[in-house]
Amino acid sequence: MSDGDYQYPIQLQRGDIEQLLPHRGAIFVCRHLTIEGPHQFHGVASWPNDNAVIQGHFPGMPIVPGVMLIESMAQFAGAGLLVGDPYVKTLPQDSVGVLAAVRNCWFKQPVLPEQDVEFFIQCRQMAPLLVQVSARVKVAEQDVAKLEIALAYAPREQLQAAAATN
Repeated sequence: MSDGDYQYPIQLQRGDIEQLLPHRGAIFVCRHLTIEGPHQFHGVASWPNDNAVIQGHFPGMPIVPGVMLIESMAQFAGAGLLVGDPYVKTLPQDSVGVLAAVRNCWFKQPVLPEQDVEFFIQCRQMAPLLVQVSARVKVAEQDVAKLEIALAYAPREQLQAAAATN
């Protein structure tokens, strides 16, 4: 399938993303994702006040942990690549992108619960099974973070086997 066979933008809602990714519970806060091209995505996430992670970070002064911004970015990129990147469709069936590296992160201001957090994501294929992911993260048009990570692809079966041995 070539880039020309895809009809961008592609819209994914929370339920669509949930079908693609194994994440559940307090770590999964993706609300919707727009796939603008094979390597360009726009996602929106928010953390409710009753999210278990928010409850503990910090009691009486809740802020979204930076690691949760990184995790959400990785989830958006993984879902976007699985649906919108023709190359990823050629990988072994049921491959999953996993966080391989946190390369560079800048947190410019705190993110509060209940805020709509926008992720403007660009991806670049670095190797057959490795993708560099960069994002600008905004709340109400204000930059709150600049993130860069790497995702590596592995068959879901291999990840499950590794988890079972631990």
